[in-house]
Amino acid sequence: MTELRVLTTGEAAKYCGVTFRTVIRWIERGRLKAYKLPGRGDHRIRADDFVAFLRENQMPVPGDLADDNRMILVIEDQPEMAAAIRRVLKRAGYDVEVAADGFVAGTLLSQLKPCLITLDLKMPGIDGHQVLTYVREHEEHAQSKVLVISAETPEGLERALQNGANDILPKPFDNNELLAKVERLIAE
Repeated sequence: MTELRVLTTGEAAKYCGVTFRTVIRWIERGRLKAYKLPGRGDHRIRADDFVAFLRENQMPVPGDLADDNRMILVIEDQPEMAAAIRRVLKRAGYDVEVAADGFVAGTLLSQLKPCLITLDLKMPGIDGHQVLTYVREHEEHAQSKVLVISAETPEGLERALQNGANDILPKPFDNNELLAKVERLIAE
């Protein structure tokens, strides 16, 4: 993201999945910083102000707007486990979204362009091995690191590494070990 990048209200609305009138209301109510173009009255939003607004309101920051991509996609079908992973990562300052299954994960991967994916292997429907294959076969996701967090057998975990996972973390896990692995992978 550069300092000069600006968004229209329509572009901001598209990122948030709302109408441009909703974005104008946010501006008028002082929730979102913007300025008006001289003579036209159209609003423009600096990208850095928009990113700050998204973070303040716990909304995902699209990968193409984040200056340092800190987006992590947690793919986990057990709500309690997903919440635990999300909580640890949010406290460490990461932007975190959760997908409860492989299908939703496919949609979020394209929208969010995460720097890292945590992936459970044992999920109904599209399992973690299929998600991993999808990630590694598509160029637009090639830069995303994959940390498999699973109660899978040692053989299953080894198979995940052979199929392109960057690291594994068996369940149950220690929160400090989770953070250490995430930070190491992102720094690579």
